[in-house]
Amino acid sequence: MMHRFIYHICFNIAMIPIETLRQVVLKQREELELDEKSLPRQLSKGITPDTDFATVISGVRRSGKSTLLRQLARQTKKFHYISFEDSRLAGFEAQDFHRLEKVMAREFGQAALCLFDEVQNVNGWERYISGSLGKGRKFVLTGSNASLLSKELGTLLTGRHLTYELFPFSYQEFLSFKGLEANSASAVRYLQNGGFPAYLKKEKDEVLQELLADILSRDIMARYRIRDGQLLKGMALHLASNVGKEFSYNRLRKIFGAGSTNSITQYGAYMEDGYLFFYLPRFDYSPSKQLVAPKKAYCIDNGLARANSLSFSSDEGGMLENAVFLSLRRQNREIYYFKEDRGECDFLLKQKGRIRAAVQACQHLDDGNRQREIGGLTLAMKKFGLEEATIVTLDQEDRFKASGKNIKVVPSWKWLSGKN
Repeated sequence: MMHRFIYHICFNIAMIPIETLRQVVLKQREELELDEKSLPRQLSKGITPDTDFATVISGVRRSGKSTLLRQLARQTKKFHYISFEDSRLAGFEAQDFHRLEKVMAREFGQAALCLFDEVQNVNGWERYISGSLGKGRKFVLTGSNASLLSKELGTLLTGRHLTYELFPFSYQEFLSFKGLEANSASAVRYLQNGGFPAYLKKEKDEVLQELLADILSRDIMARYRIRDGQLLKGMALHLASNVGKEFSYNRLRKIFGAGSTNSITQYGAYMEDGYLFFYLPRFDYSPSKQLVAPKKAYCIDNGLARANSLSFSSDEGGMLENAVFLSLRRQNREIYYFKEDRGECDFLLKQKGRIRAAVQACQHLDDGNRQREIGGLTLAMKKFGLEEATIVTLDQEDRFKASGKNIKVVPSWKWLSGKN
């Protein structure tokens, strides 16, 4: 009996005090209501919270997940909101949710809609959500780690969650935010600046440099207990400087003089989980060959790559290719690049088990690259039985036939704004 009593005392001491929870809830609610009106995100149109399914929004740090939650909050009079990024909530555990519930109900009354920001910071959060679904409450959750969320969702919330990915501003959102028209000039600005809202307000590169540092230190080093961040940072800067180029973990090991590929592979996976980079596989009908083939890295945001890499800042073709990839990735999970001895195509889109589309990104079509760009594209079209494909350029527009196939050349501003 005495042992149980001692344990109970220690357990309560470790918990966050009720008064601290109350102060955090009140302060965050005050900041939420004072927050200026922000640009409605395109993703919000498709989000309808449900009592039987948890709504999960994942994406890179500072992409606007918190803002999206605030926009959802404004659609209803009664809601509960908490951000677990608050340092005062360090040590918050799953058992604290019920105490938090009582605090929120006492301060703001009962509410069906619960908005939990950066919920992955709480160990065991999925148990609380799983036990609360189907009881008339709606949960919208955000998180900054794709792997961590999917692992937790796969345990107790299988079949009981709807997942959405939020990216920095698309070109259309960029235009609305900046009050610009869709044209070649605004497309160039978007290719250089990217879509992080905090950067676009002041356009100071220090914002994006600090953001990269935050992602590496808080979302990767702290989470995975990495002590020496030099290798991690070196890899991030290298990949940002070589967007759209083939790489292998063994090659990276040699570049950085690492003892084995294990840490290189792990760090690469951590950066992908944190939405810093996407790794595009080379298409092959053989899964084993596809697994060992070199991949290509694309950065979550053009501005982030440019501000942290001198070489990418001067690579206009790379900027276009990265932006085209991100636009495709917003709508498609299965994307590949195609490469054979006779040619290469930047992007293949696979849907329902088949390659359905091919897209080439090329800054300018001219006599020097025309045969290479069109040749690689038509080679892919023949291999996968496609009758039409697209080349996205900076500002050229055309239609023609090549090797009996229909090629559509679309300027970036039209393609990125969905007017192609």
